[in-house]
Amino acid sequence: MDGAGGPLAQADPAAVERRTTRSTCCYCGVGCGVRIHSERDTSGERIVAVEGDPDHPANHGRLCSKGRTLADSARSLHGRVLSPELRGRRGEPRRAVDWGLALDTVAERLAAIVERHGPDAVAFYLSGQLLTEDYYVFNKLAKGLIGTNNIDTNSRLCMSSAVTGYKLAFGADGPPTCYEDLEHAKTVLFAGSNAAYAHPVLFRRLEEAKARDPQVRWIVVDPRRTDTAAMADLHLAIQPGTDVALFNGMLHHLVWEGLLDQDFIRERTTGFAELKQLLRDYTPSMAAQICGIPAADLVTAAEWFGRSPAALSLYCMGLNQSAHGTDKNLALIHLHLATRQLGRPGAGPFSLTGQPNAMGGREVGGMATMLAAHREIADAAHRAEVEALWRLAPGTLSPRPGLAAVELFEGLRAGKVKAVWIACTNPVHSMPDIGAVREALHKAEYVVVQEAFSGTDTVPFADALLPASTWGEKEGTVTNSERRISRVRAAVAAPGQARPDWWIAREVARRIEARLAAPGAAPLFEADAPAAIFAEHRALTVGRDLDIGGLDYARLEDQGPQQWPFPAGAAQGQARRYADGVFATADGRARFHATPYRPVAEPISARFPLRLLTGRLRDQWHGMSRTGRVPELFAHSPEPGLRMHPDDAVRRGLKAGELVRVASKRGELVLPLEISDEVASGTVFAAMHWSGQYLSSGGINEVSQPAVDARSRQPELKHAAVRVEKAGFGWHLLAARRGEALALRAAVQPLLKDCGYAGLSLQADVDPDAPEGRAWLVLRAASAEAMPADWLAALDAALDLAAGADTLEYRDARRGLLKRVAWRSEAGGSFIDGLLWSDVQPGGESLLRTALAGGAWRGPRLAAFSALAEVARDPVVCVCRQVTESAIRHEVRAGADVPALKQKLGCGTVCGSCVPQLTQFVRQAASA
Repeated sequence: MDGAGGPLAQADPAAVERRTTRSTCCYCGVGCGVRIHSERDTSGERIVAVEGDPDHPANHGRLCSKGRTLADSARSLHGRVLSPELRGRRGEPRRAVDWGLALDTVAERLAAIVERHGPDAVAFYLSGQLLTEDYYVFNKLAKGLIGTNNIDTNSRLCMSSAVTGYKLAFGADGPPTCYEDLEHAKTVLFAGSNAAYAHPVLFRRLEEAKARDPQVRWIVVDPRRTDTAAMADLHLAIQPGTDVALFNGMLHHLVWEGLLDQDFIRERTTGFAELKQLLRDYTPSMAAQICGIPAADLVTAAEWFGRSPAALSLYCMGLNQSAHGTDKNLALIHLHLATRQLGRPGAGPFSLTGQPNAMGGREVGGMATMLAAHREIADAAHRAEVEALWRLAPGTLSPRPGLAAVELFEGLRAGKVKAVWIACTNPVHSMPDIGAVREALHKAEYVVVQEAFSGTDTVPFADALLPASTWGEKEGTVTNSERRISRVRAAVAAPGQARPDWWIAREVARRIEARLAAPGAAPLFEADAPAAIFAEHRALTVGRDLDIGGLDYARLEDQGPQQWPFPAGAAQGQARRYADGVFATADGRARFHATPYRPVAEPISARFPLRLLTGRLRDQWHGMSRTGRVPELFAHSPEPGLRMHPDDAVRRGLKAGELVRVASKRGELVLPLEISDEVASGTVFAAMHWSGQYLSSGGINEVSQPAVDARSRQPELKHAAVRVEKAGFGWHLLAARRGEALALRAAVQPLLKDCGYAGLSLQADVDPDAPEGRAWLVLRAASAEAMPADWLAALDAALDLAAGADTLEYRDARRGLLKRVAWRSEAGGSFIDGLLWSDVQPGGESLLRTALAGGAWRGPRLAAFSALAEVARDPVVCVCRQVTESAIRHEVRAGADVPALKQKLGCGTVCGSCVPQLTQFVRQAASA
């Protein structure tokens, strides 16, 4: 094995060269190590498999369902951006050009805007999925060359409240904890974190620790009964947004019971007296009333936390994505400070990072409100330090904070910002109130999109589309949730003209520098490789709280991933921070802050009476530009939906599967209804992942609201006030086709927007001998009346479902009924290869499930048009082994526990992501 992706070795007589490359997963902030297996022959090179790296300290060989299928997402080039594209004028189609023209054009347009309107007329919007080296070059381009702090990132949408909370409490960004604490904790408090879905590999470690020590207690704070909450010893199903009241009430009880570390508070902190005064109003009974939970449960949570030998809190978007996210973070941190539950094994406030390199982006200062190495924009001494290290003239760096994400797009919409460069992110899907984001990009004078995949909702707005290399093709570093820096390595060359993100930014920067830099200024962009860029970044950190002066590529290659701080001369990084009680503030003391409870930014009303909650699915990632390429990852949740409590559905006369309209003050969308007691009455839930690539709308952010936290500038994506009503459509369509899945999706996607509702899904082909890339595309659509003939003809062409020798059709124009079934003949008989079923009522589900099951058709083909009994969908629980819910429940009824299910059915034995659901089934049977 060549860990650095070195020389290829001849492996067999067929002249196929194989190698294994160590790298890091590109999904969440766990930062799992992977081994990428690739092959090269005369037809080219490709990634053929991915497995967990047993030597990586973050995961010890484990991967979740998403990580396990990375090779499947990388195989096909369909939908990749392979050459630069430019358009002359807005409204014209883009055309492919060479890199020289693309780089010259982008540089000329941006430089001209700076000359006409000033540096703050240009903005950059980046991604927590960029590598640290990519981030660094962009940050230097924006702040050091152009002179604007208008550079922000989608990390603003997930991590900025956690950052602000850490800085206010401890004086510096960065969790004080490490992954080993998962095994040492005796009380684990999950706050707004469905770790079973969002961080499955860490959740496996927690499960195993609890199995070894049944005395370990889990407290889960979440309005929904998620898979994580279902496994808790205590689930606090609070009203949305009431976290501060809960934590204040818990701390009130700890004060009353004398469960504080008074010596630590007196000697190592400030501000507790003011907080204690505030806490008088948060008695357990009052706080519990605000939260909508029993006061006894609040007291129990406080007792478990305060008396625990080691209490660890794990928190994520449920705290951060709020207009009061900073206060939520602080109120939770207060529990740790007041009891000194930090700085020792198993204890501390641990913010779980959402993206693979959100922390690396913060390290290099790649956000609008910070400078490199955790320096402050408003601090003149900090600006002078960066100017000296970058060899800039004094006063070059702007003292004005830039526009954070929401304000950045508001600036575009208002005409204050003229141009935006978007890299590796999809704001037309992920930002709140996406209708306003679309309007902003329409009004922008110039839009650059740097992207690996063409199928995103933002790409159509690009005046310049720049092809970026992606995971498996890139070199650099990332920093995970425990401050551990890992190498990312290329296993194969990038296809077409795709180039690394840092290279694209540097080449444009050099051209702008030639035009805008002062005569005699030192060149800013001499680094010509990731290692050299990392060396620049390292120099900026020396003497700072994140000092990595002792790290370089050679050490990372030789000794593997390392945690910061890692100063020069150190033998290893620091696992836990603040163990000595000395914090990163001017006086070395931690800070308490008064945190009064404030309600959600948008209260419910008679017009919008329901609380909308958003979150993740188990097997999908963000906007699905990568996971959406893998049909197997749709099995657990095959289509979008809105979950509603049964009582709320009955009151509204709604049934499962019906299409409902979800509306807020900002917009609306249509979704199928799911009935579930996972959500409390008065709340509904929708997953964040579905975009305009899969829906006739842009997804749930059509209705989300842009209110932001005043300190962190993070928007309240988790909550909005909505109404839900039946969407009456007079015409429905179900279509499915077996073929090259990504090509089919690309062909059908442009037709979605014309429907009142349309939803796309991919389903794996059950045939083990199916060619690579073959799967089922399933389309459900509805409109007020039958779609016009030209739309249906376009759908026929996209799905290759026109009537023919192997396609039978039944049509009743008077009733608006069309049934069409495509067949293929093989040795085993006749098989359904596609279908189209349109009527005034939804239909055809039974025929679809027969087709997806893959069995040979029994009886005459014409019988497919007969009325068939509807068959309930049997959800797939275990994606790795394709084990269905019915098979699992059958074994559970026969007495199987989780180990028996693993042994008999194989579920839960590969990635383990389904284990929480298996546990639920067993518990339900035991309590029945």
